[in-house]
Amino acid sequence: MPAVADTIAAIATPPGRGGVGIIRLSGSSQTISDIAQQIIGKLPQPRYAQFTDFFDKQQQIIDSGLALYFPAPNSFTGEDVLELQAHGGPVIMDMLLQTVLTAGARLAKPGEFSERAFLNDKIDLAQAEAIADLIDASSEQAARSATRSLQGEFSKKIQHLVEALIHLRIYVEAAIDFPEEEIDFLSDGKVAHDLQTIIDQLDKVLHTAKQGALLKEGMTVVIAGKPNAGKSSLLNCLTTRDSAIVTEIAGTTRDVLREHIQIDGLPLHIIDTAGLRTSDDQVEQEGVRRAYREIENADAVLLVLDSSEPIEEITEEYQTIIALQKPTIIAWNKIDLTNSHTCPSQFKKFTTIKLSAKTGEGLEHLKQALKNCVAYSELSENQFIARRRHLDALRQAQAFLQKGQQQLATHKAGELLAEDLLQAQHALSQITGEFTSDDLLGKIFSSFCIGK
Repeated sequence: MPAVADTIAAIATPPGRGGVGIIRLSGSSQTISDIAQQIIGKLPQPRYAQFTDFFDKQQQIIDSGLALYFPAPNSFTGEDVLELQAHGGPVIMDMLLQTVLTAGARLAKPGEFSERAFLNDKIDLAQAEAIADLIDASSEQAARSATRSLQGEFSKKIQHLVEALIHLRIYVEAAIDFPEEEIDFLSDGKVAHDLQTIIDQLDKVLHTAKQGALLKEGMTVVIAGKPNAGKSSLLNCLTTRDSAIVTEIAGTTRDVLREHIQIDGLPLHIIDTAGLRTSDDQVEQEGVRRAYREIENADAVLLVLDSSEPIEEITEEYQTIIALQKPTIIAWNKIDLTNSHTCPSQFKKFTTIKLSAKTGEGLEHLKQALKNCVAYSELSENQFIARRRHLDALRQAQAFLQKGQQQLATHKAGELLAEDLLQAQHALSQITGEFTSDDLLGKIFSSFCIGK
């Protein structure tokens, strides 16, 4: 039986008016039973929806609806859980919640239901995070990937790697325990083969996790270039609406303009910026400064050039972008006016697209180039959602394994290899929460919505 803390309660449905609103409670069986007795007169039959009246402290009817009871440990949190489903008006929800709190519960903190499910071993940390990711999913692909993580797809891959590391550690540490046979143990090829197999498997998981992180985080792309190159027109073309003002007057865009789109499930945060040039106008100078700031923070840069204006030299503005060494796509715009352009040698290392923001010609090639610059592929059956902390943990494990591989090849050092394998195991276990600090748990669950 899981450990039970105090009883918590919260509204589990979004704020506002709706046909149904849900109050969720989780905690000790005695407190849940007492609250049920006060509000509906009895504890409902487990796992059956019961239609009933809800009463306040003065035994006046607040509303009528459904009550569902899930006794521990067979509930989401592993504790006794009671759900009260009433009409979804904000006043009704508030009256019912206040009655529950007066009857012995306290208001739940953000993510506390999911945190209790994790602490009571109903789900691991990756699955708990997948709950929030599923709620926040901005595309069908992201939702399906989050569902796979919630069902344990990601966790199974991590657990498989951890088990393989444990078996290899046992073999290596056996060599350390029997030093007279250590050279035979470490030189028979088995350790090197098994270690390489784990590294290969980790590389595959890391690649899939990168795709999952893209589905969650998206990619930030800054549209940059000289004034009148067609940056704002291209933004409107990508968003299929008039997001930005477009005129023939150079310097029309003075501030940063942000839009969100999707390309085959990949969320893109598109940022239009002021034209890059030297100006005496203080407002335009500030716009250019903000443009460079966004370029520095971007995942990729879409540098828009005017096909009708030959570029004979790389100006300071272009050189600044090149020096950042970010994934960059050169978009030669206005091919509806002319299809001739000169491409400086320093631009030839970048992906180049010919397009017309006015007619839409070349737009599909641009979308494919944007996906290619982050190696994004469409949803596969094994895709799962991932976060940046997952990528960091996988990279840490990868670094320890590569270091251990070097120790094995160079020094045949069993003790050093065993320590690197242990550190790699700990790094992977941070993903599922087997080795996780309380501070990290607080940070993760505080980002959840209240009632989940």
